Amino acid sequence: MQTKLFSIIVLLFFSFGYNCISQKKSVYVFKIAEEIDLPAWRKSKKAIEEAHQINADLIFIKLNTYGGSVLYADSISEKIFRSKIPVYVLIENNAASAGAFISLACDSIYMLSASTIGAATVVNGEGEKSAEKYQSYFRKKIRAKAEANGRNPDIAEAMVDESIEIEGVIEIDKLVTFTTLEAIKYGFCEAQVESIDEALKRVVGDEYKLTHQKLSEMDTILDFLTSSGFSGILIMIIIGGIYFELQSPGIGFPIAASITAALLYFTPHYIEGLAENWEILLFIVGLVLIALEVFVIPGFGVAGISGVILVITGLTLSLVGNVGFEFSPVDGNELIRALFTVIISTALSISLSIYFGVKLVDSKAFSHLILNASQNKDEGYIAVDTKEFDLVGTEGITTTVLMPVGKVEINNSIYDATAETGYIEKGQKVKIIRFETTQLFVRKV
Repeated sequence: MQTKLFSIIVLLFFSFGYNCISQKKSVYVFKIAEEIDLPAWRKSKKAIEEAHQINADLIFIKLNTYGGSVLYADSISEKIFRSKIPVYVLIENNAASAGAFISLACDSIYMLSASTIGAATVVNGEGEKSAEKYQSYFRKKIRAKAEANGRNPDIAEAMVDESIEIEGVIEIDKLVTFTTLEAIKYGFCEAQVESIDEALKRVVGDEYKLTHQKLSEMDTILDFLTSSGFSGILIMIIIGGIYFELQSPGIGFPIAASITAALLYFTPHYIEGLAENWEILLFIVGLVLIALEVFVIPGFGVAGISGVILVITGLTLSLVGNVGFEFSPVDGNELIRALFTVIISTALSISLSIYFGVKLVDSKAFSHLILNASQNKDEGYIAVDTKEFDLVGTEGITTTVLMPVGKVEINNSIYDATAETGYIEKGQKVKIIRFETTQLFVRKV
Protein backbone atom coordinates (compact mmCIF):
# COMPACT_ATOMS: atom_id res chain seq x y z
CA MET A 1 0.00 0.00 0.00
CA GLN A 2 2.78 2.39 0.92
CA THR A 3 4.68 1.44 -2.25
CA LYS A 4 1.62 2.11 -4.37
CA LEU A 5 1.03 5.47 -2.65
CA PHE A 6 4.68 6.39 -3.17
CA SER A 7 4.40 5.54 -6.88
CA ILE A 8 1.35 7.76 -7.26
CA ILE A 9 3.13 10.67 -5.55
CA VAL A 10 6.19 10.22 -7.77
CA LEU A 11 3.96 10.09 -10.86
CA LEU A 12 2.12 13.26 -9.85
CA PHE A 13 5.40 15.02 -9.11
CA PHE A 14 6.90 14.21 -12.51
CA SER A 15 3.63 15.03 -14.23
CA PHE A 16 3.51 18.43 -12.52
CA GLY A 17 7.18 19.05 -13.32
CA TYR A 18 6.67 18.10 -16.96
CA ASN A 19 3.71 20.46 -17.25
CA CYS A 20 5.74 23.28 -15.73
CA ILE A 21 8.62 22.61 -18.11
CA SER A 22 6.40 22.25 -21.17
CA GLN A 23 4.20 25.28 -20.37
CA LYS A 24 4.56 27.91 -23.06
CA LYS A 25 6.12 31.19 -22.02
CA SER A 26 3.94 34.24 -22.57
CA VAL A 27 5.74 36.91 -24.62
CA TYR A 28 4.23 40.36 -25.23
CA VAL A 29 5.52 42.08 -28.38
CA PHE A 30 5.15 45.68 -29.48
CA LYS A 31 6.87 47.81 -32.10
CA ILE A 32 8.47 51.25 -32.07
CA ALA A 33 9.18 52.21 -35.67
CA GLU A 34 8.68 55.97 -35.61
CA GLU A 35 10.15 59.14 -34.14
CA ILE A 36 10.34 59.01 -30.35
CA ASP A 37 7.54 61.41 -29.53
CA LEU A 38 4.22 61.48 -27.68
CA PRO A 39 2.64 58.68 -29.79
CA ALA A 40 5.65 56.40 -29.15
CA TRP A 41 5.47 57.13 -25.40
CA ARG A 42 1.73 56.42 -25.26
CA LYS A 43 2.16 53.19 -27.21
CA SER A 44 5.04 52.00 -24.99
CA LYS A 45 3.26 52.87 -21.75
CA LYS A 46 0.12 51.06 -22.83
CA ALA A 47 2.08 48.00 -24.01
CA ILE A 48 4.03 47.55 -20.77
CA GLU A 49 0.88 47.98 -18.68
CA GLU A 50 -1.01 45.44 -20.82
CA ALA A 51 1.88 42.97 -20.49
CA HIS A 52 1.62 43.19 -16.70
CA GLN A 53 -2.16 42.77 -16.84
CA ILE A 54 -1.87 39.46 -18.73
CA ASN A 55 1.06 38.33 -16.53
CA ALA A 56 3.43 37.97 -19.47
CA ASP A 57 6.79 36.31 -18.81
CA LEU A 58 8.68 38.55 -21.19
CA ILE A 59 8.26 41.83 -23.09
CA PHE A 60 9.94 42.16 -26.48
CA ILE A 61 10.30 45.50 -28.32
CA LYS A 62 10.91 45.58 -32.07
CA LEU A 63 12.80 48.87 -32.46
CA ASN A 64 13.73 50.91 -35.52
CA THR A 65 14.15 54.66 -34.99
CA TYR A 66 16.53 57.51 -35.69
CA GLY A 67 15.64 59.13 -32.36
CA GLY A 68 13.43 61.97 -31.24
CA SER A 69 12.45 63.74 -28.04
CA VAL A 70 14.71 63.35 -25.01
CA LEU A 71 11.70 63.87 -22.73
CA TYR A 72 9.72 60.96 -24.18
CA ALA A 73 12.81 58.76 -24.54
CA ASP A 74 13.46 59.26 -20.83
CA SER A 75 9.83 58.45 -20.00
CA ILE A 76 9.91 55.26 -22.08
CA SER A 77 13.27 54.14 -20.66
CA GLU A 78 12.05 54.67 -17.08
CA LYS A 79 8.89 52.68 -17.80
CA ILE A 80 11.05 49.87 -19.17
CA PHE A 81 13.56 50.04 -16.34
CA ARG A 82 10.85 49.90 -13.64
CA SER A 83 9.01 47.00 -15.30
CA LYS A 84 8.65 43.88 -13.12
CA ILE A 85 8.70 41.83 -16.31
CA PRO A 86 12.05 41.51 -18.17
CA VAL A 87 12.14 43.72 -21.27
CA TYR A 88 14.21 42.72 -24.30
CA VAL A 89 14.72 44.70 -27.49
CA LEU A 90 15.34 43.62 -31.07
CA ILE A 91 17.00 46.40 -33.09
CA GLU A 92 15.75 45.85 -36.63
CA ASN A 93 17.81 48.55 -38.30
CA ASN A 94 18.47 51.73 -36.31
CA ALA A 95 18.67 52.56 -32.62
CA ALA A 96 20.10 56.05 -32.92
CA SER A 97 20.04 58.81 -30.32
CA ALA A 98 16.86 58.39 -28.24
CA GLY A 99 16.58 54.86 -29.64
CA ALA A 100 19.97 53.95 -28.15
CA PHE A 101 18.88 55.36 -24.78
CA ILE A 102 15.74 53.21 -24.81
CA SER A 103 17.73 50.12 -25.82
CA LEU A 104 20.20 50.52 -22.95
CA ALA A 105 17.30 50.52 -20.49
CA CYS A 106 16.32 47.01 -21.64
CA ASP A 107 17.55 43.84 -19.93
CA SER A 108 18.90 42.35 -23.17
CA ILE A 109 19.62 43.64 -26.65
CA TYR A 110 19.47 41.65 -29.88
CA MET A 111 20.23 43.07 -33.32
CA LEU A 112 19.59 42.12 -36.92
CA SER A 113 22.60 42.05 -39.23
CA ALA A 114 23.64 45.49 -40.57
CA SER A 115 21.90 47.29 -37.68
CA THR A 116 23.45 50.13 -35.67
CA ILE A 117 23.18 51.60 -32.17
CA GLY A 118 24.63 54.83 -30.76
CA ALA A 119 25.11 58.53 -31.58
CA ALA A 120 22.97 59.75 -28.68
CA THR A 121 24.12 63.34 -28.24
CA VAL A 122 21.36 65.84 -27.42
CA VAL A 123 20.41 68.32 -30.14
CA ASN A 124 17.97 71.23 -30.24
CA GLY A 125 15.13 71.96 -32.66
CA GLU A 126 17.60 73.11 -35.35
CA GLY A 127 19.68 69.94 -35.13
CA GLU A 128 22.56 71.71 -33.36
CA LYS A 129 24.23 70.36 -30.24
CA SER A 130 22.44 71.50 -27.09
CA ALA A 131 23.96 73.35 -24.14
CA GLU A 132 26.32 71.52 -21.79
CA LYS A 133 23.79 71.32 -18.94
CA TYR A 134 21.52 69.14 -21.11
CA GLN A 135 24.46 67.06 -22.35
CA SER A 136 25.69 66.52 -18.80
CA TYR A 137 22.29 65.41 -17.56
CA PHE A 138 21.75 63.02 -20.46
CA ARG A 139 25.28 61.58 -20.16
CA LYS A 140 24.60 60.58 -16.56
CA LYS A 141 21.16 59.20 -17.41
CA ILE A 142 22.52 56.92 -20.13
CA ARG A 143 25.48 55.97 -17.94
CA ALA A 144 23.16 54.99 -15.10
CA LYS A 145 21.10 52.75 -17.41
CA ALA A 146 24.24 51.05 -18.72
CA GLU A 147 25.61 50.46 -15.20
CA ALA A 148 22.31 49.02 -13.99
CA ASN A 149 22.21 46.48 -16.85
CA GLY A 150 25.87 45.46 -16.70
CA ARG A 151 27.12 47.34 -19.74
CA ASN A 152 30.25 49.47 -19.96
CA PRO A 153 29.14 52.90 -18.65
CA ASP A 154 32.13 54.72 -20.22
CA ILE A 155 31.18 53.49 -23.69
CA ALA A 156 27.54 54.43 -23.07
CA GLU A 157 28.62 57.92 -22.07
CA ALA A 158 30.80 58.16 -25.19
CA MET A 159 27.63 57.72 -27.26
CA VAL A 160 26.61 61.16 -25.98
CA ASP A 161 29.92 62.99 -25.53
CA GLU A 162 32.52 63.14 -28.33
CA SER A 163 35.16 64.47 -25.90
CA ILE A 164 35.43 61.00 -24.30
CA GLU A 165 38.24 58.85 -25.70
CA ILE A 166 38.38 55.11 -25.01
CA GLU A 167 41.47 53.33 -26.25
CA GLY A 168 40.65 50.71 -28.82
CA VAL A 169 37.00 51.76 -28.95
CA ILE A 170 36.60 55.40 -29.94
CA GLU A 171 38.86 58.36 -30.72
CA ILE A 172 38.30 61.84 -29.34
CA ASP A 173 35.87 64.11 -31.21
CA LYS A 174 33.80 61.13 -32.36
CA LEU A 175 30.60 59.63 -31.00
CA VAL A 176 30.29 55.90 -30.41
CA THR A 177 28.07 54.11 -32.92
CA PHE A 178 28.27 50.32 -33.07
CA THR A 179 27.45 47.90 -35.84
CA THR A 180 25.88 44.62 -34.76
CA LEU A 181 29.21 42.77 -34.51
CA GLU A 182 30.86 45.69 -32.69
CA ALA A 183 27.99 45.86 -30.23
CA ILE A 184 28.41 42.14 -29.52
CA LYS A 185 32.16 42.58 -29.08
CA TYR A 186 31.78 45.32 -26.48
CA GLY A 187 28.86 43.79 -24.60
CA PHE A 188 26.08 45.98 -25.96
CA CYS A 189 24.31 43.16 -27.78
CA GLU A 190 23.66 39.56 -26.78
CA ALA A 191 23.63 38.13 -30.30
CA GLN A 192 22.98 38.77 -33.97
CA VAL A 193 19.69 37.21 -35.09
CA GLU A 194 17.65 37.29 -38.26
CA SER A 195 14.18 37.43 -36.69
CA ILE A 196 12.37 37.80 -33.41
CA ASP A 197 11.63 34.05 -33.47
CA GLU A 198 15.35 33.30 -33.53
CA ALA A 199 15.88 35.69 -30.60
CA LEU A 200 13.04 34.10 -28.63
CA LYS A 201 14.40 30.58 -29.20
CA ARG A 202 17.64 31.75 -27.64
CA VAL A 203 15.78 33.19 -24.64
CA VAL A 204 12.83 30.85 -23.91
CA GLY A 205 13.32 27.89 -26.25
CA ASP A 206 10.74 26.60 -28.72
CA GLU A 207 7.72 26.83 -26.44
CA TYR A 208 6.29 30.34 -26.33
CA LYS A 209 3.06 32.17 -27.00
CA LEU A 210 3.14 35.60 -28.61
CA THR A 211 0.75 38.44 -27.81
CA HIS A 212 1.09 41.37 -30.19
CA GLN A 213 -0.01 44.84 -29.20
CA LYS A 214 -3.26 45.85 -30.87
CA LEU A 215 -3.98 49.56 -30.94
CA SER A 216 -7.59 50.70 -30.92
CA GLU A 217 -8.98 53.08 -33.53
CA MET A 218 -8.93 55.84 -30.91
CA ASP A 219 -5.24 55.18 -30.22
CA THR A 220 -4.49 55.42 -33.94
CA ILE A 221 -6.44 58.68 -34.25
CA LEU A 222 -4.73 60.21 -31.20
CA ASP A 223 -1.32 59.12 -32.51
CA PHE A 224 -2.03 60.89 -35.78
CA LEU A 225 -3.50 64.05 -34.25
CA THR A 226 -0.65 64.49 -31.75
CA SER A 227 2.19 63.75 -34.18
CA SER A 228 4.59 66.64 -34.72
CA GLY A 229 3.92 66.87 -38.44
CA PHE A 230 0.14 67.03 -38.17
CA SER A 231 0.30 69.46 -35.26
CA GLY A 232 2.36 71.76 -37.49
CA ILE A 233 -0.25 71.52 -40.26
CA LEU A 234 -3.05 72.34 -37.81
CA ILE A 235 -1.15 75.42 -36.60
CA MET A 236 -0.82 76.56 -40.22
CA ILE A 237 -4.58 76.18 -40.75
CA ILE A 238 -5.37 78.01 -37.48
CA ILE A 239 -3.15 80.99 -38.35
CA GLY A 240 -4.07 80.95 -42.04
CA GLY A 241 -7.79 80.95 -41.28
CA ILE A 242 -7.43 83.89 -38.91
CA TYR A 243 -5.34 85.79 -41.46
CA PHE A 244 -7.84 85.26 -44.29
CA GLU A 245 -10.78 86.24 -42.07
CA LEU A 246 -9.05 89.46 -41.04
CA GLN A 247 -8.35 90.26 -44.69
CA SER A 248 -11.91 89.53 -45.87
CA PRO A 249 -14.29 89.74 -42.90
CA GLY A 250 -17.60 87.95 -43.25
CA ILE A 251 -16.61 85.18 -45.69
CA GLY A 252 -17.00 82.58 -42.93
CA PHE A 253 -15.09 79.62 -44.37
CA PRO A 254 -11.58 80.68 -43.21
CA ILE A 255 -12.64 81.22 -39.60
CA ALA A 256 -14.63 77.96 -39.64
CA ALA A 257 -11.50 76.12 -40.83
CA SER A 258 -9.45 77.87 -38.15
CA ILE A 259 -11.88 76.89 -35.37
CA THR A 260 -12.01 73.28 -36.58
CA ALA A 261 -8.21 73.10 -36.69
CA ALA A 262 -7.98 74.60 -33.17
CA LEU A 263 -10.37 71.95 -31.84
CA LEU A 264 -8.38 69.18 -33.55
CA TYR A 265 -5.17 70.67 -32.14
CA PHE A 266 -6.14 71.27 -28.52
CA THR A 267 -8.57 68.36 -27.89
CA PRO A 268 -6.12 65.43 -28.26
CA HIS A 269 -3.38 67.34 -26.42
CA TYR A 270 -5.87 68.04 -23.63
CA ILE A 271 -6.84 64.35 -23.48
CA GLU A 272 -3.15 63.42 -23.28
CA GLY A 273 -2.65 65.86 -20.40
CA LEU A 274 -0.38 68.21 -22.35
CA ALA A 275 -2.74 71.14 -22.96
CA GLU A 276 -3.74 72.72 -19.66
CA ASN A 277 -6.91 74.80 -19.20
CA TRP A 278 -4.90 77.98 -18.68
CA GLU A 279 -2.84 77.34 -21.83
CA ILE A 280 -6.01 77.09 -23.93
CA LEU A 281 -7.28 80.24 -22.21
CA LEU A 282 -4.06 82.07 -23.20
CA PHE A 283 -4.75 81.17 -26.83
CA ILE A 284 -8.36 82.40 -26.66
CA VAL A 285 -7.41 85.66 -24.91
CA GLY A 286 -4.72 86.20 -27.55
CA LEU A 287 -7.31 85.90 -30.33
CA VAL A 288 -9.60 88.36 -28.55
CA LEU A 289 -6.76 90.91 -28.26
CA ILE A 290 -5.89 90.55 -31.95
CA ALA A 291 -9.57 91.06 -32.88
CA LEU A 292 -9.73 94.18 -30.69
CA GLU A 293 -6.61 95.55 -32.35
CA VAL A 294 -8.05 95.02 -35.81
CA PHE A 295 -11.68 96.03 -35.40
CA VAL A 296 -11.84 98.32 -32.35
CA ILE A 297 -8.50 100.09 -31.90
CA PRO A 298 -6.78 100.01 -35.34
CA GLY A 299 -3.03 100.34 -35.36
CA PHE A 300 -0.58 97.64 -34.31
CA GLY A 301 0.09 98.41 -30.69
CA VAL A 302 0.07 96.77 -27.27
CA ALA A 303 -3.13 94.75 -27.78
CA GLY A 304 -2.01 93.30 -31.10
CA ILE A 305 1.51 92.44 -29.98
CA SER A 306 0.23 90.96 -26.71
CA GLY A 307 -2.34 88.92 -28.62
CA VAL A 308 0.28 87.45 -30.95
CA ILE A 309 2.52 86.56 -27.99
CA LEU A 310 -0.34 84.88 -26.11
CA VAL A 311 -1.44 82.87 -29.17
CA ILE A 312 2.10 81.60 -29.78
CA THR A 313 2.57 80.88 -26.05
CA GLY A 314 -0.70 78.92 -25.82
CA LEU A 315 0.11 76.83 -28.89
CA THR A 316 3.69 76.18 -27.71
CA LEU A 317 2.94 75.17 -24.12
CA SER A 318 0.22 72.80 -25.30
CA LEU A 319 2.97 70.71 -26.92
CA VAL A 320 5.02 70.17 -23.74
CA GLY A 321 4.34 68.10 -20.66
CA ASN A 322 4.22 70.64 -17.85
CA VAL A 323 1.86 69.92 -14.97
CA GLY A 324 -0.16 73.04 -14.19
CA PHE A 325 2.38 75.81 -13.63
CA GLU A 326 5.13 73.30 -12.78
CA PHE A 327 7.74 73.19 -15.55
CA SER A 328 10.53 71.23 -13.82
CA PRO A 329 9.69 67.99 -15.72
CA VAL A 330 10.00 69.84 -19.03
CA ASP A 331 13.30 69.49 -20.86
CA GLY A 332 14.57 72.80 -22.22
CA ASN A 333 15.18 71.29 -25.65
CA GLU A 334 11.59 70.08 -25.74
CA LEU A 335 10.34 73.59 -25.08
CA ILE A 336 12.62 75.07 -27.75
CA ARG A 337 11.51 72.41 -30.20
CA ALA A 338 7.84 73.17 -29.54
CA LEU A 339 8.47 76.91 -29.96
CA PHE A 340 10.24 76.36 -33.28
CA THR A 341 7.37 74.16 -34.47
CA VAL A 342 4.87 76.95 -33.74
CA ILE A 343 6.98 79.80 -35.15
CA ILE A 344 7.93 77.98 -38.35
CA SER A 345 4.35 76.82 -38.92
CA THR A 346 3.07 80.36 -38.31
CA ALA A 347 5.61 81.90 -40.70
CA LEU A 348 4.78 79.34 -43.41
CA SER A 349 1.06 79.88 -42.90
CA ILE A 350 1.27 83.67 -43.27
CA SER A 351 3.57 83.41 -46.29
CA LEU A 352 1.32 80.90 -48.05
CA SER A 353 -1.79 82.90 -47.10
CA ILE A 354 -0.39 86.05 -48.72
CA TYR A 355 0.63 84.12 -51.83
CA PHE A 356 -2.63 82.24 -52.29
CA GLY A 357 -4.64 85.29 -51.24
CA VAL A 358 -3.49 87.11 -54.37
CA LYS A 359 -4.18 84.02 -56.48
CA LEU A 360 -7.70 83.62 -55.09
CA VAL A 361 -8.59 87.27 -55.73
CA ASP A 362 -7.78 86.78 -59.41
CA SER A 363 -9.40 83.34 -59.60
CA LYS A 364 -12.73 82.92 -61.37
CA ALA A 365 -13.65 80.11 -58.99
CA PHE A 366 -13.64 82.54 -56.04
CA SER A 367 -14.78 85.67 -57.84
CA HIS A 368 -18.24 85.35 -56.26
CA LEU A 369 -16.65 86.14 -52.88
CA ILE A 370 -15.65 89.61 -54.07
CA LEU A 371 -17.98 92.41 -55.16
CA ASN A 372 -16.46 93.31 -58.54
CA ALA A 373 -19.44 93.76 -60.81
CA SER A 374 -19.42 96.74 -63.18
CA GLN A 375 -22.29 99.23 -63.26
CA ASN A 376 -22.23 100.87 -66.71
CA LYS A 377 -23.93 104.12 -67.72
CA ASP A 378 -25.63 102.48 -70.71
CA GLU A 379 -27.33 100.09 -68.29
CA GLY A 380 -28.89 102.94 -66.36
CA TYR A 381 -26.37 103.32 -63.54
CA ILE A 382 -25.31 106.85 -62.65
CA ALA A 383 -22.12 107.53 -60.78
CA VAL A 384 -22.33 110.05 -57.96
CA ASP A 385 -18.66 111.04 -58.21
CA THR A 386 -16.07 109.81 -60.67
CA LYS A 387 -13.04 111.79 -59.53
CA GLU A 388 -11.59 108.71 -57.79
CA PHE A 389 -11.00 107.12 -61.19
CA ASP A 390 -8.59 109.92 -61.95
CA LEU A 391 -6.53 108.99 -58.88
CA VAL A 392 -5.47 105.60 -60.30
CA GLY A 393 -1.71 105.68 -60.82
CA THR A 394 -1.11 108.53 -58.37
CA GLU A 395 0.61 108.21 -55.01
CA GLY A 396 -0.39 109.11 -51.47
CA ILE A 397 0.44 108.64 -47.79
CA THR A 398 -1.44 106.39 -45.34
CA THR A 399 -2.90 108.39 -42.44
CA THR A 400 -4.02 105.25 -40.55
CA VAL A 401 -2.95 101.63 -40.58
CA LEU A 402 -4.58 99.70 -43.46
CA MET A 403 -5.62 96.29 -42.08
CA PRO A 404 -6.71 96.09 -44.86
CA VAL A 405 -9.09 99.10 -44.76
CA GLY A 406 -8.01 102.57 -43.64
CA LYS A 407 -7.43 106.09 -44.88
CA VAL A 408 -4.91 107.69 -47.20
CA GLU A 409 -4.07 111.29 -48.03
CA ILE A 410 -3.86 112.13 -51.74
CA ASN A 411 -3.33 115.67 -52.98
CA ASN A 412 -4.22 117.06 -49.52
CA SER A 413 -7.53 115.14 -49.44
CA ILE A 414 -8.43 112.12 -47.30
CA TYR A 415 -9.90 108.99 -48.92
CA ASP A 416 -10.97 105.55 -47.73
CA ALA A 417 -8.65 102.89 -49.15
CA THR A 418 -8.01 99.15 -49.02
CA ALA A 419 -4.60 97.46 -49.06
CA GLU A 420 -4.40 94.99 -51.94
CA THR A 421 -2.55 92.43 -49.77
CA GLY A 422 -1.59 92.28 -46.11
CA TYR A 423 -1.60 95.45 -44.07
CA ILE A 424 0.24 98.75 -44.46
CA GLU A 425 1.57 100.84 -41.59
CA LYS A 426 0.62 104.48 -40.98
CA GLY A 427 2.81 107.02 -42.77
CA GLN A 428 3.75 104.71 -45.65
CA LYS A 429 3.89 105.86 -49.26
CA VAL A 430 1.34 104.02 -51.41
CA LYS A 431 0.24 103.91 -55.03
CA ILE A 432 -3.40 103.73 -56.13
CA ILE A 433 -3.65 100.72 -58.44
CA ARG A 434 -7.39 100.64 -59.16
CA PHE A 435 -10.81 101.93 -58.20
CA GLU A 436 -13.54 99.30 -57.80
CA THR A 437 -16.84 99.05 -55.94
CA THR A 438 -16.44 102.67 -54.78
CA GLN A 439 -13.18 101.76 -53.10
CA LEU A 440 -9.58 102.75 -53.80
CA PHE A 441 -7.13 99.84 -53.78
CA VAL A 442 -3.54 100.70 -52.92
CA ARG A 443 -0.16 99.04 -52.87
CA LYS A 444 2.88 99.97 -50.80
CA VAL A 445 5.50 101.72 -52.89
